[in-house]
Amino acid sequence: MKDPVTTITGITYDRDSIECWLSKNSNNRTICPVTKVHVPRGSDLTPNHTLRRLIQAWCVTNGFNGVDLMLSSTPKPPLSKTYVLNLVLDLSVPRTEIKTLERLEVLAKENERNKMCMVEVGVHKALVKFLIQCYKKCDTNGLEKSLSTLSLIWGFSSSCHHDNNKVENREEILIDSITWALGLDDHRDMQSHAAIKNHAVSLLRSIIQKANSTTLERLKPQLFDTITGLLRQSYSTTTTIAQKGVNDALHVMLDTSPSARNRKMMIESRAIFELIELEINYFTSNKKTKELVFGILFNLCSCADGRAQLLSHACGIAMITKRILKVSPIVDEKDQAREILRCHFDVWKNSPCVEVATLTRDILDTFRAVFIWSVNEEFRDDSDVVE
Repeated sequence: MKDPVTTITGITYDRDSIECWLSKNSNNRTICPVTKVHVPRGSDLTPNHTLRRLIQAWCVTNGFNGVDLMLSSTPKPPLSKTYVLNLVLDLSVPRTEIKTLERLEVLAKENERNKMCMVEVGVHKALVKFLIQCYKKCDTNGLEKSLSTLSLIWGFSSSCHHDNNKVENREEILIDSITWALGLDDHRDMQSHAAIKNHAVSLLRSIIQKANSTTLERLKPQLFDTITGLLRQSYSTTTTIAQKGVNDALHVMLDTSPSARNRKMMIESRAIFELIELEINYFTSNKKTKELVFGILFNLCSCADGRAQLLSHACGIAMITKRILKVSPIVDEKDQAREILRCHFDVWKNSPCVEVATLTRDILDTFRAVFIWSVNEEFRDDSDVVE
């Protein structure tokens, strides 16, 4: 515990841990595990100086045992909104925009409190404006930092309702800007463009997850052409896309595929071909990638054109058949454990060391847990449904 703080429930937590927990849970789920009292996301966290001094004293006392003094004499003060506002103003000055972008990225990476403060001041709106300007001017100077910071703070923008309509009204051109960033030519600057694409697809995933139905119905074919090309690059010999970037791209396709219009555009961009090639050639041992691929294929094959494209690929049926017949080694281990319990139950129940009632209850509980787990695991493997 490096920075102990006390919540409104009177329980002390580490600041970074409790802030991260509050930010990742909705208001109806932020219940204090000790007092069972609701903790609002925006509630104040009071520094616990008494506990802090005790931890410092313990570190000093046990210093000869190799214990380092983890706590500084005074905790770092929270980020000032005035300071962030000055950074937003500096972002509009060409001479200082690059240094400002670097500083904003550092602040966003520090902790959850900084991200919330930046969104409340309106950093996300300033960065959206900067990104759109880069798109209109075809200028990549500062593009990587702006995309990185936006992808870090975008998830907090939904909790700040003031002036959010201005951002939502620009979502269409924002998605166009991200599409442009994803389609940058790698031959000019492969390393820089790789970082840009990874940040861009991460931001795109965050936008699509929170986009309304109107935005999802107005997506353009160029977006799906670009994402399909991104998947094609991922299994090429000169790949520039990280595994997380591939999964982010697949999440975008999965979240948009329920729309019939979007499914048609994906099929026209030969997305099924690329998904099959991705499953065959790339991340073959990554379970999450497999689940995403088959979830998208499930949606795309709900129409005749999608099924026809799957059948036209030489490995389409073979790839799906292999996946269906695959048995998880964990399931095999559970089956073996269940068989061992069944074979030795008659011997164990006569043992003088264990009461029959206790053994029966424990084994029945084990059977029940194994059975429920096995059914869920087999159902998930057979259906290939992604939640």
